[in-house]
Amino acid sequence: MSEAQQVADRPGAAPPGANSVDRFFRITARGSTIAREIRGGFATFFTMAYILVLNPIILGSAKDKFGHQLDGAELVTATALVAAVMTIIMGVGGNLPLALAAGLGLNAVVAFQIAPLMSWADAMGLVVLEGLLICVLVVTGLREAVMHAIPQSLKQAISVGIGLFIAFIGFVDAGFVSRIPDVANTTVPVQLGATGALSGWPVLVFCLGVLLTIGLLARRVRGAILISILVMTVVAIVIDSVADIKSWGLTTPKVPDDIVAAPEFGLLGNFSLFGAFGETTVITVVLLLFTLILSDFFDTMGTVVGISAEAGLLDEQGRVPNLGRVLLIDGAAAVAGGASSSSSATSYIESAAGVGEGARTGFANLVTGGLFACALFLTPLLTIVPMQAAAPALVAVGFLMMTQVKHIDWDKYEIAIPAFLTIAVMPFTYSITNGIGAGFVAYVLIKTVLGKARQVHWLLWGTSALFLVYFAIDPIEQLFGVK
Repeated sequence: MSEAQQVADRPGAAPPGANSVDRFFRITARGSTIAREIRGGFATFFTMAYILVLNPIILGSAKDKFGHQLDGAELVTATALVAAVMTIIMGVGGNLPLALAAGLGLNAVVAFQIAPLMSWADAMGLVVLEGLLICVLVVTGLREAVMHAIPQSLKQAISVGIGLFIAFIGFVDAGFVSRIPDVANTTVPVQLGATGALSGWPVLVFCLGVLLTIGLLARRVRGAILISILVMTVVAIVIDSVADIKSWGLTTPKVPDDIVAAPEFGLLGNFSLFGAFGETTVITVVLLLFTLILSDFFDTMGTVVGISAEAGLLDEQGRVPNLGRVLLIDGAAAVAGGASSSSSATSYIESAAGVGEGARTGFANLVTGGLFACALFLTPLLTIVPMQAAAPALVAVGFLMMTQVKHIDWDKYEIAIPAFLTIAVMPFTYSITNGIGAGFVAYVLIKTVLGKARQVHWLLWGTSALFLVYFAIDPIEQLFGVK
C-alpha cells in the first residue's frame, strides 16, 4: 500500500487545522474539498433521480399471482426513503462516494419473474432473504475474499467495461441510440435515433449537453458535469414551453404546479420472509434466490471496484478501502429494499458522475442522500431533470473510466483475452454481471490450457463454476421442470 493511501485510510488522518468533518471523512487527505464533494453529491443525484420514476413504473406495472398491483405513490416514497437512508449510511460507514437505490434489472426480475409465482409480500420476502444471505457472505469474509482474489488486470477491465456500459446507457436512455423493432427487415440490433436518424428536440438537448460537457471537461472547468446538467435542464424547460413535444420519456421538464407532495409509507414492512416456499417448489425458490444473489453480488463488486478505481482509492494490490463495511452496507440495502417493497437496493454505477465531479469521500453521499430525503416531500420539483439533460454525464464519465484501459497488458493473451471479454460483454449484453462472468470463465480456462491452473485462486474456480451454472440456467430449469 502506498504512503498516500495509508494516510488516506488512517483514522483521523488529516492536515493540521482541518475541521472535524474533514478529519472524519478524510476529505483533504484524499485530495478533495468540501465544494467538490457537494458538487459530486448533486451530480450523482441528478444522474440517478430517474429511479424515483422508473422503479414505480416497473414494479407498479406488474401483477402478482393473485392479480394485485403495488400503489405507485407508495412505491415512490419507498424508493426515495431507501435510497436516502442507505446512501447516507454508506457515506458515513463506508466513506465512499457510492450511492444506493433500487437496482435496475433486479427490480425487473422481481416484477416479471418472481411476483407472478406468488404474492407481492412473498416476493419481497425473497428479496429480504437474498439480502440476509449476502450479509452472511460478507460476515464470513467470503464476499471480500472473492474480490481480493481477482487479478488486477481483470479489475481494470471491469472498470473499463463499466465505463462503456454506462456510456451506452446514456446514449440509449437519451434516445441517441435505439433498438430496431423486431418487425424490421434487418439483422442490425440498434440504430441512430428512433428511425435511423437524429430527430426531435429532446435528442438535440442531449447532443448539446454532450458538446457542452466535453467542452467544459477539456477546459478543466470545475463542476463541468453538474454545470452541464443544470444548464441543459433549463434549456429543456424553455424548449418544452415553446415547442410541441410528444414525449421526453419518463421525466418531462416542466415547472410543476405543486412543489410539495406528502409521502405515503403504506408499503413499509409488507413482506413475508418464508412465504415463497409455500407458493412454489423449493427448487424454484432456490434458483430464484441464486439468480438474485449472483446478480447482486457481482454487480456490486464491479461497481465498487470501478468507482474506487476512478476515484484513485485503490492501493497497489487493487484493494478497496473499508471494503468489508462497504459490502455489508450494500447487503443491508438489499434487505431494506425488500422490507420496503421497493425491490433490492444496490450500489449505483451512476455514482461515477459524482466521482467525475471530484467526489472522493462519503461526504458526497450526505448530499445525495439528503436530496433523496427531500424527494420524499419535493418529488415534483426534484424530478424535472429529463434524462436528455442528465445522460451526457454518463457519456463523459464513460470516457473517464475508459482511460484505465492503458494499464492492461495487451501483449499477454492470458490477461488480454479475459479482459477483452469482460469489457465487451458488459455493454453488448447490458449487464455488469455477464461481463464479469465471461471474464472469469475465460481467465480460468486459458490458465488451465496453458498449464498454469495452480496460479488460479480457488475462489475464482468456485465463482467460475457458479457462472457456468448462471449462464446455463435455462437448461437447468428445464431439467428440473421449473417453469
